[in-house]
Amino acid sequence: MSVESTRKVLEAYFAADHEDTSMMADDIVFTDMASGVESRTPEGIVAMLHWFYHVAFEATAETSQLIFTDGHAVWEGIVAGKHIGEFAGIPATHKEFRAPICVSYDVEDDKLKRGRIYFSVASFMAQVGVTDS
Repeated sequence: MSVESTRKVLEAYFAADHEDTSMMADDIVFTDMASGVESRTPEGIVAMLHWFYHVAFEATAETSQLIFTDGHAVWEGIVAGKHIGEFAGIPATHKEFRAPICVSYDVEDDKLKRGRIYFSVASFMAQVGVTDS
């Protein structure tokens, strides 16, 4: 792997907008680091991302920083949107929110192999009025 090949894999992943899985390894695993829940297989990753951005939330991701190294990448940004479905045991509040998120990616053999998702659940909960800020 090189930094450039890592960049190419991740740029293809971001450009696909969760529709093309050709850059994903068959045994890909994404882990929600807050809950420990794992999503596996390209189809499982697409389903998890669809649920997150279109079922639990009506949201988009805004990039603030993207770092590439040899076989690894880190994306940092904000998830912005509306809470429209159950998330973390919290029924839909229909409130707007902006919460920090970071994803650490591993690339092997020119395929996306792992993702570790760090979403600020505490920030989201405070903004929708479930906890104090």
